[in-house]
Amino acid sequence: MVRTISTEEAPAAVGAYSQATTDNNLVFTAGQIPLTADGVLKSDAPIKVQTELVMENIQAVLAAEGLSMNDVLKTTVLLDNIDDFEAMNEMYSSYFGENPPARSAFEAGRLPKGVGIEIEAIAEKK
Repeated sequence: MVRTISTEEAPAAVGAYSQATTDNNLVFTAGQIPLTADGVLKSDAPIKVQTELVMENIQAVLAAEGLSMNDVLKTTVLLDNIDDFEAMNEMYSSYFGENPPARSAFEAGRLPKGVGIEIEAIAEKK
């Protein structure tokens, strides 16, 4: 059975979606953007700052289910500009140890709210 996950430590869902869902084995986060838990959008910040906020949001959603970044199996990174890849990757990689998850990264123009990055994650409960 699918169950939704919600935490006040990450931005609230602002549409017809949940912060995350789980089948009690896998956790699927919604795409996280550089939006603070209290609703402050950081779309004009450098991509490293946006990436850090996105990763903190993902951590918060996973923590609500008792998980950490070590439980992440796969991420998908959407960038407004693929030229931001190296700066994003520098911040992104600091959230994972020696065995980072699988990842796909794409340039996807016109991300929600004019942000430079959106990341979603799939994690597993062990």
